[in-house]
Amino acid sequence: MSWDGPPVSPWAAGLRCRCPRCGQGPLLSGLLSVRDRCDVCGLDLSAQDSGDGPAVFVIFIVGFLAVVVLLLVESLFQPPLWAHLAYQVPLVLVCSILLLRPLKATLIALQYRHKVAGFDDS
Repeated sequence: MSWDGPPVSPWAAGLRCRCPRCGQGPLLSGLLSVRDRCDVCGLDLSAQDSGDGPAVFVIFIVGFLAVVVLLLVESLFQPPLWAHLAYQVPLVLVCSILLLRPLKATLIALQYRHKVAGFDDS
């Protein structure tokens, strides 16, 4: 099935977790499962996988953020170790979960844009 619609930005589709071809249908079902097919344009998504890429980006982004926050709090307040754990653990967990979906969708949209990992519109 060929797509005659306008091209969709992989960044916009990824951040909204939408289909990389039409930008309308949801790309993910559940937390991180990729749908088999787009409900709107019918793009076959069954073989798509972003691998470990999203997790690596999350580790770098959240790790940097956690270290910056830790250094700021330590330099300003010098709290005990248990206080650092009290805010760092929820910060890391929430940020990681919030970033995984859009990063996974963005990597899949970039794979679609560059026709890698089994995407073929012909």
